[in-house]
Amino acid sequence: MPRVLVHLLRHGEVFNPDGVLYGRLPEFHLSDRGRAMADLVADHLAERAAGGAKLVHLVASPLTRAQETAQPTAAALGLEISTDPRIIEAENHFEGLKVSKAELRKPRHWKYFLNPLRPSWGEPYARQADRMMEAARDAGRRALELGGDGAEAVLVSHQLPIWATRRRAEGKRLWHDPRHRECTLASLTTLVFEGDDVVEVSYSEPAAVLLPGAATTPGA
Repeated sequence: MPRVLVHLLRHGEVFNPDGVLYGRLPEFHLSDRGRAMADLVADHLAERAAGGAKLVHLVASPLTRAQETAQPTAAALGLEISTDPRIIEAENHFEGLKVSKAELRKPRHWKYFLNPLRPSWGEPYARQADRMMEAARDAGRRALELGGDGAEAVLVSHQLPIWATRRRAEGKRLWHDPRHRECTLASLTTLVFEGDDVVEVSYSEPAAVLLPGAATTPGA
């Protein structure tokens, strides 16, 4: 059965001096460090292509930070960026707020903490994994059409949807401690598909050299 690789690329660091949870808000651009991260990922993928990898399809979330992260890879590989709303950031009640202990103690937020396993403050983990996996399978099929067996696609998305998708692929429960996500800025979570089935998952950090000093807030 033909195999395809789908790389889930988290966007680079965002310029966010006020430290808000920006979620799906528009016009949150990459920081200087974030642009450098995007360049490092593009270099990494270009090296793979030079070594024979068939990187033939590039997709990004509609959010600004994902589109900007995709641009250097598009230039390096000579690909157009397709936009897929299914790989957008998760919905979150706290979007636009600077989340702190004092903020979370406000009574108006209490009803959103009723079910942390869903979670009740935002889009359910299961819904995120469903839409992301559907988009990944479609990207894999398109890569197969363009490049044949062994073709590869890159999807530029966001930390939580990527992490939920990885946990689904690995057969793990979707609820988790956000502090323990293995999905750093500009990291690659790679799904290997045979048909519609994920048969292998791997993870790498092409921009690891730029992580010290970068934003560490989950979802940042």
